[in-house]
Amino acid sequence: MTDRDDIHALMAEIGARAKAAARVLATVPAETKTAALEAAADAVWAAREDIITANGKDMAFGREKGLSPAMLDRLMLDEARIGSMVEGLRAVAAQADPVGEVLEDWDRPSGLNIRRVRTPLGVIGVIYESRPNVTADAGALCLKAGNAVILRGGSESFHSSRAIHVALQEGLRTAGLPEEAVQLVPTRDRAAVREMLTMTETIDVIVPRGGKGLVGLVQREARVPVFAHLEGIVHIYIDKAADPDKARAVVLNAKTRRPGICGAAECLLVHRDAASLGQQIVDDLRAAGVTVHAQGLKGDAVATEADWGMEYLDMKIAAKIVDNIDEAIEHIQRYGSSHTDCIVTEDDAAAAAFFARLDSAILMRNASTQFADGGEFGMGAEIGIATGKMHARGPVGAAQLTSFKYLVVGDGTLRP
Repeated sequence: MTDRDDIHALMAEIGARAKAAARVLATVPAETKTAALEAAADAVWAAREDIITANGKDMAFGREKGLSPAMLDRLMLDEARIGSMVEGLRAVAAQADPVGEVLEDWDRPSGLNIRRVRTPLGVIGVIYESRPNVTADAGALCLKAGNAVILRGGSESFHSSRAIHVALQEGLRTAGLPEEAVQLVPTRDRAAVREMLTMTETIDVIVPRGGKGLVGLVQREARVPVFAHLEGIVHIYIDKAADPDKARAVVLNAKTRRPGICGAAECLLVHRDAASLGQQIVDDLRAAGVTVHAQGLKGDAVATEADWGMEYLDMKIAAKIVDNIDEAIEHIQRYGSSHTDCIVTEDDAAAAAFFARLDSAILMRNASTQFADGGEFGMGAEIGIATGKMHARGPVGAAQLTSFKYLVVGDGTLRP
C-alpha cells in the first residue's frame, strides 16, 4: 500500500465518522451543545500550560522555517491569548442556537402553512494555516450550528492545534456528545488536503483560511462547495474631509496593532487636498517601524505596480496620493480583494458614495479595519471572512454555517 493509499483510507475513515456524528448533532438540544462548549472552555484553560508548551515547539519550527515576525505573531500563544480563546468559546456557547430558528412563516390561500427554518449544513471541512486559535473558533462555531467538523491545520501550528483539539474533545465527552463531532487531521502530509477537496460524499462545504496559495489551490481543485476566504488587501482612503486626529489614530491602529491578520491595512490612499495629513500619517507609520512604499508621499521607497494589490501581512504598507474619491474607488476596485475597505471622512455624501460604489464584504467609516473580525461583530468568533457572494459573506459565524429547509403543513390539503 502506498502512502497515498494510507492517506486516502485515513481521510475516508475520518469522513465517515464525521458524517455519523453530524446526524447526531442535527437533533441535539441547544443546552447540550452549550454544555459541551462551556466544558471545552474549562478544559482549554486547564490545559493552558500544555498548550503553551506545544506552541513552543511550533514557534521553534516556525523560526527554523524563516517565518516573518508578523507570521510568528500569528502563531504565538501565551496565557492572554489562550484567555481570549476561552472567552470566544464561552461567547459562542452563550449565543442563541441558530438551528431550528424560523426565518419566515406564512400561510397560503390553499390552506398550507409554510415555515423556512435554519438547519445544519452537515460536515464542514476547515483548512487553515498558521493561526492555532482557528482550531477552537472553528470547532466551536461548527458545533453550535449542529455541524460536525474536520479540521486540517497548518504544519506550523501542528502541535498547538493538537493540544487545543484534545481540550475540545474533553468538552464533547463531558456533554455526552460523540468525539467525532470535532476531528483534527493527524498528519502534516499535504495529500490530506487534496483528499478533503474531493470528499463529496462526506463533506458538505470546505472553508479555506489562509494565504492566496492555499485559497487558490482549494478553489481550483475542490469538488466540494467552498466558502472562499481570500487575502485581505485592505485599503484605507483618507478623504479631503477627514478629521486629522481620527485619521492618524485609525491608520496607525489598522496597520500596527497586529500586522499579520487579514484585517490589517495594506494600502493607504490619500486625497490630494489632504496630502499634508497623509504625510503626517506616513511619518507616524515610519516612526512605529512600518516600511512605507509611497507614491506622491515621502516614504522609505518609491511604490511600484507590484505594491498595489499586495498583502504584506507585515510591518509594511503601500501609500498613494489620489486626485479624488473617484480615483480612490477605482484603485480599490482594481486592486482590492473584496475583503475590507475603509473611508475616513466627516462628509456624509463621500461616505455614502464609498459604501454604495464598492462591493467589499466589509466597508467601514472612521474605524480601524482591525475590527474586521467575527468576535468584534458579536459573533463570539469566526471561521473566516467570506469574500464570495454565495451563501455566506463577511465574518462567518454560527448562523452562516447553517442552511434552511421548508416545513409545509396542511390538513389533508389537495392541489386542484
